[in-house]
Order: sequence, then C-alpha cells, then structure tokens
Amino acid sequence: MAMAPAPLLLPAVSSLLLFLCLLPLAPPASAAAGADPTPTPWPPQFHAKLIMDYHGNLSLADLWYDWPGGRNLHVIRYQLAADEPYFDNEWNNGTSFFYTPARRTCRSAAVGVGILRPDWLLPGAVYLGRRDAGGFDCHVWTKADFITYYEDVNTKRPVKWVFYTGRTSYVMSFEVGAVLEDAAWQAPEYCFTKDGETSAKIREGHSHDEDSFIPRGVL
Repeated sequence: MAMAPAPLLLPAVSSLLLFLCLLPLAPPASAAAGADPTPTPWPPQFHAKLIMDYHGNLSLADLWYDWPGGRNLHVIRYQLAADEPYFDNEWNNGTSFFYTPARRTCRSAAVGVGILRPDWLLPGAVYLGRRDAGGFDCHVWTKADFITYYEDVNTKRPVKWVFYTGRTSYVMSFEVGAVLEDAAWQAPEYCFTKDGETSAKIREGHSHDEDSFIPRGVL
C-alpha cells in the first residue's frame, strides 16, 4: 500500500525565518543600559583661538597645547589694552611664567602640578545632557562644580567652557596637530636673575587662578 507523502514544511519554515528577520536587533549593552557619553580627550597638540568673556571684560586668546612637549601657552590680548599681549606659559614640571613684554614684567609660580592631561575632563565628569550653545548641538559635562564644558555632538570639538567664576571661553577655531615653534616657548630673560633664578616668584601654593587661563584646580 503506497504511503501518503509527508506534508511540505517549506511555507511554515519560510514564515518563521521571515518573522525572525523582522525582529528588531538587540541594542548594544551600552545603549541598553543608557550609558552617558564621555568627553572626547584633547588631541596631543592643537592651536585654538578663543574669545573670553569675564563679566563683560573681553579678550582674545591663542591657546597652544603641546602634551608631548609638556607645555601649554596662552597668549592673551585684552580689549583695547595698550600693553598687549599677556603670556601665560605653563610647563609640566609645575612651573608657570606670567609676563607682559611691553612692560618687561614677569612673575613665576611653582604650583606642584603639570599641565592638563589630554583626558583631564574624564575623571569625575558628570554628564548634564545635550544643550544648544550658539547654534551648536552640544554634549555638556561639569566637573567638581568648577567647570562646565560644551562639546559639539558631531565634530567632537570643544565649543566653549564656563568656569565657576563666570569666565566663559568661546572656541572660534580649533587646529588639531598645530605646533608652535620652540623659540616662542622660551620665557624672556627678564624672568630670570643672573643666577638663573626667577625674578619675581609667587609663593608656592598661592592660587593664581586669575592668571592661569585654565586653572589647575580642575585636575
């Protein structure tokens, strides 16, 4: 007696495969957990042009950051100042020089810490969400109630940062990899005595947050 052929299962299998393909993919673990974004570390070397506003007092600044060289230079030009520019020259050995060539004045400080690391914002940063900053869609973090940092969502470049004192720095340009020539980093001779000591030294531990462009209290 001839056996009846087994029923075809292909339509059922096809329907099952189609159903599985239409299921949404499981999100990555980080997305499923709703992990906050983290700030992008600074490049090892860059040049930024900034406009700074300190309670209505405006200034322009060139920020030269050189992590491999262990140095950080801010050249600041205050609005309509006759003795511009003002230099804030910081080194990784914890020494800073503050000088105004037009007046041949110079001070130094031994603060005991080096320049900001490229990832200085990462430890202890608290994510505040996304905000508009002058038309830029930004991720925003705060750190130790000391600084609020805005980073462009698309380019990952800094847009501005605001210190607790009210000083705000707006980033106008950001050149990754730009390097200042070595001669420009040398503090002028009037910063030193004949014995090689600094001429006007700020006592160790003295706060110079108003002198330093990026206070090292954020470290």
